[in-house]
Amino acid sequence: MPGAGTMSLDDVSVLLVWTAIAIYALAFIAYAIDLARRSELAVEAQDARTRQRELVAAGGVGGAVEASGETISDVQERQDAAATALKARGRARQRPVFARIGTALTWLAFLFHLGAELTRGIAAGRVPWSNMYEFALTGTLLIVAVYLLVLFWYDLRFLGAFITGLVALLLGGTAVGFYTQIVPLADPLKSIWLVIHVFVASLGTAFFALAFALSVTQLLQSRRERRVAQAAESGATVSTSPRFLRILPSAETLESLAYRFAIIGFIFWSFTLIAGSIWANDAWGRYWGFDTKEVWTFVIWVLYAGYIHARATRGWRGTRSAWLSIIGFAAVMFNFTIVNMFFKGLHVYSGLS
Repeated sequence: MPGAGTMSLDDVSVLLVWTAIAIYALAFIAYAIDLARRSELAVEAQDARTRQRELVAAGGVGGAVEASGETISDVQERQDAAATALKARGRARQRPVFARIGTALTWLAFLFHLGAELTRGIAAGRVPWSNMYEFALTGTLLIVAVYLLVLFWYDLRFLGAFITGLVALLLGGTAVGFYTQIVPLADPLKSIWLVIHVFVASLGTAFFALAFALSVTQLLQSRRERRVAQAAESGATVSTSPRFLRILPSAETLESLAYRFAIIGFIFWSFTLIAGSIWANDAWGRYWGFDTKEVWTFVIWVLYAGYIHARATRGWRGTRSAWLSIIGFAAVMFNFTIVNMFFKGLHVYSGLS
C-alpha cells in the first residue's frame, strides 16, 4: 500500500484531467479573442467600404466636400483610415495570432488529457473503458483528437472555441459527477470486443460531435444570411449579432462539412452495431435482445441514416438538415448519460452507486 504522502497513478490521472480542463479553458479564451478581433476588423473593413461607396456616390472627394462642408484633408483622412482598416484585415487573415495560440494550447491540453487516459489505464491494469467516467475520458479525448487531425486538411479554427468549450464542460462534468474508483472488469467486459466496440463507438461519437458543432454554427449563419438578404431587398441596414458570423464560411459550406463528418461517424456507428451484436452473442448467447442500450444505439443509427438519406435523395437541406444532425447528437448524449444512469439493462456499466 502506498504511504499517506504518496500519490497513486489514479491520483496522477485525476490531476492530469484537471490540468487538461484548465488548459482547454485557456484555449477557449484564446479562440474567443481571435473571433472577437477578427470580427471587429471585419466590421471596420465593411464600414470602410461603405464610406468609400458613399464618396463615389457623392462624386468623389470634391463632391463629398460640397455635400458635407468638410475640407479635402478631412475626406482624405477618412479615406486613409479606411485603407488602413482594409490592410489590417488582410494582416489578420495572414497571421491569426490568437487562433494559433488557441490551437497550441489545445495540443497541450490534449497531451495532458492523453496522459490522464494512459495513467488511468496503467493504474487499472486494463483498457480504461469500464464505466461512465472512463468512457467520457476517452470520448472527449477522441473529439479533440479528431478536431486536431482535421486541422491538417481543413481550417476549422473558427470552431475552436466551440470544441474546447464543449470538451472543458464535458470533462469537468465528468470529473465532478462521474468519477469512480478503479474496480476490476465485469465478466462480460473481459473480451477483445471491449477494445474494438468501445473505441469505434467513441470515434463515431467524435465525428458526430464535429458535425453537431458545424450544424449549430450553420443555423446561426443561415439566420444571418436570411436577415442580410431581406435587408438588401428592402434597402435597409442590418446589424449582425453575433458579429463573429461575418468571418465564418457560408451556411452552405458549413452544412456540407457537417454532412461529411456525419457520414464518417455513421460508418463507425454502423460498425459499432455489428461489433456489439457479435460481442453480445459471445457474452450472452444472442445477437439481439432489445436491451435498452441496444435499442438506443439502433435509434441513433436510424436517426443518422435518415439524416443522410433525406439530404442525399429528398433534398432536405438547410435548416431541416441541421436540426436532424443536432437531434442525432442529442440522442447520442441521451444514450450515454440518461440511459446509463436511469435505465436497467445488461449494458449499463455506469459505475455509479
